[in-house]
Amino acid sequence: MLIGTILQGKGTNVATIRPDATVTELLAVLATNNIGAVVVSEDGSSIVGIVSERDVVRRLNDRGADVLGAPVSSIMTTEVRTSSPDTNVDDLRQTMTTHRIRHVPVVADGRLAGIVSIGDVVKNAIEALETEKAHLVDYLHR
Repeated sequence: MLIGTILQGKGTNVATIRPDATVTELLAVLATNNIGAVVVSEDGSSIVGIVSERDVVRRLNDRGADVLGAPVSSIMTTEVRTSSPDTNVDDLRQTMTTHRIRHVPVVADGRLAGIVSIGDVVKNAIEALETEKAHLVDYLHR
């Protein structure tokens, strides 16, 4: 299965935040949308970074509460791994596991087209196994 198929099911809406927004503003976006990461973008379609709740926790530990007033750009990851809609889900799962990343923005034609989480990838794997099991059970009962 391809990443584009997952996006068809979950949608292409991606929460973004500007790099000059504060970490406090970031926390509001995370909480309001009930998500674990936000793409950092100047215009909503390009990617300058990604920032997760883990990034916030780590920087709070390092710098204390002063980080809440700091810009998102000061805590974001700038080397963002991306995927295309044509990427195979199994390949992306391997990349996410190898590099210990939980969120991968999807880029099509140079623009942000969606985001896939490790939960989306695992859900896809479970659904594929359930489908295979159903086919095998059906085959055995014929």
